[in-house]
Amino acid sequence: MTKYILVSGGVVSGIGKGVIASSTGLLLKTAGLKVTAIKIDPYMNIDAGTMRPTEHGEVYVLNDGGEVDLDLGNYERYLDVTLSKDNNITTGKIYREVIEKERRGEYLGKTVQIVPHVTNAIQDWIQRVSKIPVDESAEEPDICIVELGGTVGDIESAPFIEAMRQFQFRVGHDNFALIHVSLVPDMHGEQKTKPTQTTVHALRGLGLLPDLIACRLLGRQPLESSTKDKISMFCHVASEQVIGVHDVSSVYHVPLLLQSQRIIEYLRKRLNLASLNITEEWVSKGLSLEMKWRAVTKGQERLFDEVKIVLVGKYTDLKDSYMSVIKALEHSAFRVRRKLIIQWVESSDLEPSTQESDPAKYHDAWRAVVGAGGILVPGGFGKRGTEGMILAIKWAREQKVPFLGICLGFQMAVIEWARSVLNIPDAHSAELVPDTQNAFVIFMPEISRTHMGGTMRLGLRPTVFDREFETWSKARKLYGGNEKMWERHRHRYEVNPEQVQRLQESGLTFVGKDEKGERMQILELKDHPFFMGLQAHPELCSRPLNPSPPFLGFIAASSGQSDLEEQIQVQLKSFRPPHPEHSMVSEEALRTSTQEHPIANGVGTMTPLTD
Repeated sequence: MTKYILVSGGVVSGIGKGVIASSTGLLLKTAGLKVTAIKIDPYMNIDAGTMRPTEHGEVYVLNDGGEVDLDLGNYERYLDVTLSKDNNITTGKIYREVIEKERRGEYLGKTVQIVPHVTNAIQDWIQRVSKIPVDESAEEPDICIVELGGTVGDIESAPFIEAMRQFQFRVGHDNFALIHVSLVPDMHGEQKTKPTQTTVHALRGLGLLPDLIACRLLGRQPLESSTKDKISMFCHVASEQVIGVHDVSSVYHVPLLLQSQRIIEYLRKRLNLASLNITEEWVSKGLSLEMKWRAVTKGQERLFDEVKIVLVGKYTDLKDSYMSVIKALEHSAFRVRRKLIIQWVESSDLEPSTQESDPAKYHDAWRAVVGAGGILVPGGFGKRGTEGMILAIKWAREQKVPFLGICLGFQMAVIEWARSVLNIPDAHSAELVPDTQNAFVIFMPEISRTHMGGTMRLGLRPTVFDREFETWSKARKLYGGNEKMWERHRHRYEVNPEQVQRLQESGLTFVGKDEKGERMQILELKDHPFFMGLQAHPELCSRPLNPSPPFLGFIAASSGQSDLEEQIQVQLKSFRPPHPEHSMVSEEALRTSTQEHPIANGVGTMTPLTD
């Protein structure tokens, strides 16, 4: 039977439950177990697709087109698994399911209530999703990590807390454990335990008893033994059940920090993991994973050579807006053995209007761009800051600075080329200027103009490399020289097919297209150290031990041409797609199984229409 580990939080939100949940899952994988994960978000939204990046962080997109919380990105990266939209539970999804059942008469005329109907729906959902295979074994997972968002005591999380109280009896004591993450603040050198005592008391009052208390310390000072003993005494747990999680140099060290405190040994006893049938093959895979992870983290500590990347974006006020981009850059920096330095530039600060309103900010922004080892322009929505992106791209192209454009960055590279090379000063995107006379980026023809919900091109899609450019395309070589590659998409605008011939004849090469050859998906410049744009979001499929190919090429080129050539040779020999074999199929087959156009049932998601 599947074992369940619930990770809850107290005192304040945003203290690292996701990283602790992911790290625990990784350690269980090193023990040879198959692990899946579920994130519970108590908000009323159906999914994260409607949320501002500056409010809730990035919208993470899954293979099936699900727009979910960024913590699912942590799970996929740490556990090297492929999750679905059902691995993200929201209050909106649960209430929708219960109401639809009520409308169909499935409750046989009973009064529909939070208990038992909503709580049963939550438990049924968790049990159903926990059985779905998520890795290459195609077998039912041994362990399911369930992270409960928010903090204990929130009104919106009350039905989920009650559901989990009931769930521990549904699955049995040996199959359910609870890790409670709490804050231990340091006040004038003294570690205070009262907040943790209070949140554990509240949790016990709701019928849940923590098996492990993970104490987050905001600083480099570890949890003191006296603090540990005090929490043990007042929270009714043994000292071995109290673990400290202080700040470390990198989040990739957190699994090793937990391992040093024997968390897996405790869970072996608590969940009777010996009763699970773990094959020699998976034990061997687990040991190999641990060795590789230790090698990456140790190597990271010894890096001296730097690679400086300037990220020119629209949502730089909240770095979590670009969480997957940051992680993809980190993974690639590990591979090329460089210390990553990211400089954040708000794209609007590069525009002439800022030179007039705030000259200091304008000059600081341009000083960063001019000194960049590489320039990255990520995705986004809305017109604000796009002129600044175009100016940064122009600099990268003309000064031969390595450049990577993602989604909106890819489209802005096309606009910049049309303006500067084709000499069309009013070239624009129909998204940003709907009545433009020279639209080089247009609304996708199959997309509804009246329904915003779920009408983007979402999820995993194939790209076919053009054989004409096989000999020199860096993108193709970074993807192992394969004829096709698959990445996740999230967009409703595309390069105007009517303008493609003009662009290509002038030297802008689209080396990758969709299967019909109609949709432009990868651009490159032949006579440039590294100039690449992708309509897809390759950052979403990057892994610590398997970096995203475009990001790897970008970081390597930003480190030096010899590094780029070295990594291209490595990729040609050893590139392994991060996707399950069964998911790498045609676009037509993928479209039927993804959340791309669910207009018929009136349910969908909406792009954040925000600048």
